[in-house]
Parts: sequence; structure tokens; C-alpha cells
Amino acid sequence: MLQLYLAARALLYLVSRSMGVEIIEHKGTKYAEIIWADTTVDTTTFFSPPESSFQFGLLAHEAGYAEDPHYHKTVPRTIEDLQQMFVVQRGIVDVQLYTDEGLLHREARLQPGDAIVLIHGIHAIKVVEDLQCLTVKQGPFYGDEEDKVVDTG
Repeated sequence: MLQLYLAARALLYLVSRSMGVEIIEHKGTKYAEIIWADTTVDTTTFFSPPESSFQFGLLAHEAGYAEDPHYHKTVPRTIEDLQQMFVVQRGIVDVQLYTDEGLLHREARLQPGDAIVLIHGIHAIKVVEDLQCLTVKQGPFYGDEEDKVVDTG
């Protein structure tokens, strides 16, 4: 059953490339995934591959849907990367993605409703219009001295 689920998730991941989700890669390494605000799905769809340490998707249900009360099992997981997600609520922000060599690879302009998961590499933001984002990243957070490396060029 698990293998069938993983195969279905992998297929949805491949289909996502044509569904309003932009995958930003460089030399075979995925740097970010963007779900643009105008992306719609008919059913709940995850765009990240099932083995990703950060799951990224859209929930979609018809009126009247009711989910049974449930909880998520405690399962040991090893996470060595720290991914971060922004969902723009108001304003405009340019997100710069840099290669491992420190060269600007791509700049993406996000507006309200757009979401990005930062998966790999150096990134920075420039706020174009006063900004508020929902941000989510894996924890625990050990503080800037432990978790953050500032690349001053």
C-alpha cells in the first residue's frame, strides 16, 4: 500500500510541472518551488516528492467534505536540511536564488497569494512593497548563530 501511495505521489509531482507550479533548478539541483496564486486544483495535491523533508501542496475539497478527527503518528525522521516557505499575504517581494558558487541564478517576484519553498542554496529577499508573509521552516530553531550563514559576497 505504501509503495502504491509513493508511486501516486511521484506521478502527481511530475504532473505538477504543468499545473502552475514552477520548479527552479540549477545543474540538476532543485533550489525552490513556487506555487503561483492563480494555481488551482480539484483535489488535494502535493507538489513536492514524497521523500522531500518538507511537503508542499494545496488542499482542495468540495463543500460538505468533512475529515474524520485524526492525529499524525510519531515516526522518527532524520532531517539534515532546513527548508523555508513563504506565503505572501500582502505586498511584493523579490526572492533571489544563488548558485552554490554565489552567483545569482534566478529572481522571482512574488505577490499576494504566491508561495515559495526555498529548498537549497543561498537566498535573499528585496521588499518591493510593504510586505507580510506567512513563513514556515523546520524546527527546532537554534538561533541565527547556529542556523544561519550570511554570505556577504
